Amino acid sequence: MRMLLKVEMDTAASNEAIREGSIQGLMQEAVGRIRPEAAYFTVENGCRTGYFFFDLAETSDLPAIAEPFFMRLGARIHYSPVMNSDELAKGLAAITTRG
Repeated sequence: MRMLLKVEMDTAASNEAIREGSIQGLMQEAVGRIRPEAAYFTVENGCRTGYFFFDLAETSDLPAIAEPFFMRLGARIHYSPVMNSDELAKGLAAITTRG
């Protein structure tokens, strides 16, 4: 299932990770673990925020994905299932064919 992972990093914890030089390695580890089709970084609610779009094979993978962000960056995590335009069209077609 295609998922969106939103990682909102605690400012103090992410500042410390930047100062000690560990944030880049953490992001590389995360990208290697989740293998996102896209990853974007911005600021939201005044915090460093990352958006990762990835395929979730097993729900049991969720803790391994989130815990490094919780433990090392004091992050707030949000998961959402998402669709691309082809999947949306398929879903809408199923609604219209049911009447």
